[in-house]
Amino acid sequence: MSEHTRHERDFVRSFFTSPTAVEGEDDSAKMLRKAGRLRGLQAPDVWVPDNEDATAPNMRDEGAANIVEVVSEQGAEFPGEIHPRVVWHRDDPSTRYQGFQHMLEIADPDNGAVEHIDGFVIPEVGGIDDWKKADEFVTIVETEHGLEEGSLAMSVIVESGAAELAMGELRDEIGKPDNNLERLFLLVDGEVDYTKDMRAITPTGGLPEWKELRHNTSRAASAAGLISVDGPYDDIRDVDGYHERITANNAMGMLGIWSLTPGQVVEANKAPLPPAEGYWLIDADGREVELESQDGVEVYSGDRIELEETDGGYELEVGGDELFLETEDDLVAELLDLLDYVPSMDDIVDSMEEFEAAKEAGKGAIAMTQSATVSIDGVEVDIAQDRMWDEATYQALQTPITLFQDVYDNRPDQHDDLAELYSEDVVERAMSVGE
Repeated sequence: MSEHTRHERDFVRSFFTSPTAVEGEDDSAKMLRKAGRLRGLQAPDVWVPDNEDATAPNMRDEGAANIVEVVSEQGAEFPGEIHPRVVWHRDDPSTRYQGFQHMLEIADPDNGAVEHIDGFVIPEVGGIDDWKKADEFVTIVETEHGLEEGSLAMSVIVESGAAELAMGELRDEIGKPDNNLERLFLLVDGEVDYTKDMRAITPTGGLPEWKELRHNTSRAASAAGLISVDGPYDDIRDVDGYHERITANNAMGMLGIWSLTPGQVVEANKAPLPPAEGYWLIDADGREVELESQDGVEVYSGDRIELEETDGGYELEVGGDELFLETEDDLVAELLDLLDYVPSMDDIVDSMEEFEAAKEAGKGAIAMTQSATVSIDGVEVDIAQDRMWDEATYQALQTPITLFQDVYDNRPDQHDDLAELYSEDVVERAMSVGE
């Protein structure tokens, strides 16, 4: 936990929104009730009853009442945190006032919901003064209802250039006596409205990738002791694309992502964790391909790489490039440039345990070897790669383990799922390393 912030979570993988009131239904709160019953890997780390974009403007008063009703009934059993999103806009005082009124209603102890609510999500923020304004409103809500100051967290959705620039001021602003910005929790990207605010145009009308925004949000969260979350991935059937987006985000330190369906929640919850089984990847002319394990051999079966053993050596073709290699050592060197190993949870724990033992014995660095037999076009080659482990390597590889430990500590409802995924032994060992 940062010295300037109050939240206890180190990571958030899934940020799941659900409409607070559905028009034309006998029970307008049915989507809230359904979300409140999610458990295990289908339940998000943060559930966001969404009284803004997901709910029609004419239904938002009813939506606030539905939040109170459903959270008071189901909140005690919900395994994740609950952060309703209310309306807000940097340029519209009437919208801000409506959001304030909804926060007052939702946080009223007499209504029975606030004891299960962890904070509020504020959309459409602008410059840092607007963030302070939202913070002040939350402080007033706490004061009005006799709640402990700072007990309600505040997360913001970065949907404008002004909000993006404001993130750079957080380190200087958090902790000042004239605000309660220590209550900040999540920085969430909202690429759709950000695109509109930036007046961006693409030939297809689709969203730009906004890699810079995601990087800036991750950097700001790291600097201020907060947690960064990517925006929604609208193509809910594109599981591979969603997974690729998560992988790209994880590489820049953004481990959380918006989820629109329980299926996306499962993917978001599992993707940042180390895999149960390690696997090899090969760079097949610019495309990363996973090798298939067959009886202890890692097999490439695509057509972008060709390998043939000749009387004088080996002919290796990758895309349009052909290489003649005289010896097996030359071939191994070329293949190692193309291959990468993705370690399993067990692999990472083994390596950490080995390094911890070596460090205790007075060694500052050790070599770890990963070997395999690779088959391309029926030609089998034994390869091995060494990696030096020192304290910096150990700390870097500790991040996924720290994530796992945080998940295990905060989501007891997922213990059975994790034990089934990794085995009880691996889970127990993963909870012990790095302490």
